[in-house]
Amino acid sequence: MASITWSQALAWRQRRQLLDPIGTEPVEDVVRRLGAVQAQQGSAAELSIRLRRARSHSGEVAEARADGRLIMTFAFRGATHLMTPEDGGIYLALRMANRQWELRDWQTYYKLAPSDWPALREVVRAALADGPLTVKELVAAIAASPKFGHLGPILAVNPKGVMKVLGWHGEMSFGPFRGKQATFQRLDGNPRWAGIPDLDEAGMRAVEAYFRTYGPATSGRLQYWLGNGLSAGKKRIEGWIADFGDRLAEIDVDGESALVLRDDLDDLAGAQRSTTVRLLPAYDQWVFGPGTADDHIVPAAHRTLVTRGANLVLVGGVVSGAWSLDGDEVAIDWFRESGSPPGDRLAEEIGRLATILDRPLRMTIRSS
Repeated sequence: MASITWSQALAWRQRRQLLDPIGTEPVEDVVRRLGAVQAQQGSAAELSIRLRRARSHSGEVAEARADGRLIMTFAFRGATHLMTPEDGGIYLALRMANRQWELRDWQTYYKLAPSDWPALREVVRAALADGPLTVKELVAAIAASPKFGHLGPILAVNPKGVMKVLGWHGEMSFGPFRGKQATFQRLDGNPRWAGIPDLDEAGMRAVEAYFRTYGPATSGRLQYWLGNGLSAGKKRIEGWIADFGDRLAEIDVDGESALVLRDDLDDLAGAQRSTTVRLLPAYDQWVFGPGTADDHIVPAAHRTLVTRGANLVLVGGVVSGAWSLDGDEVAIDWFRESGSPPGDRLAEEIGRLATILDRPLRMTIRSS
């Protein structure tokens, strides 16, 4: 069994995630590499992407959504995520694996049998045929159907559950905002949309993508991403791992057993420890791909801070502090257990952030 250190593993992972060195890939390829990017906070999502691009500009995520290179829909943990239309169906297939809409409490609450969903999906497709609709408009269109009139008062109070299931089926994704109101649009109108593949095909592709970007990883980390995140199911995930056979290799990482794609072994073994400093926004995939419980990246004492959405300071891939922006001041809250703050490297990274935000910034370091 090959052996490496966690410092090597994180250095390799930074390269795969376009953090060291910074990448030159277009917006959609950054998202494809990460699998998905949380989009609840639009500014944080765009910053996550721009910080991985040597050249970028404000508004580039909105542009990519407008021309169909990116889609935004409900995915991991029911939250909104940016994905590519070519790969998004992979994760939606896994998200549908538990068939939540067939649970008894769902059927009782919405008064919808599993056999009703094809007709409801047809109503939604017809409603969206002429362009995007707000939630209120889409609910009204559903309620106007004789078969689904009973949903009007239910969805007026709680539309999100049904909207999520329709999104998981690939019937729609988020459209352009109308003022401050979100809209939904048909997904099959995007010529890049590749549809939703067979579940086992999707599972194998999702497992490979995870190890390419977040490896080396244990089966537990994969379970966090595809199981806890998408409800794919532990047994299925274990089956997909087994189906890889000798394409997956076991590797020793500082005494811990982890898995990596066999054809990545040589590249991983050649990785050199990184001391690069990076500033990342809240909910970045660097920590949310493996999960905030991964203490190789997130010190256990600071897990709550990270989970609640702190902006992060990385050194060599390890969360070593948090940062905040107030006017032109970037305040670094440095974790005492991380040793002395690397002032020059922090200043260099803040200079890069200033270029991205197109305004001068100054640094303050505080011990946390």
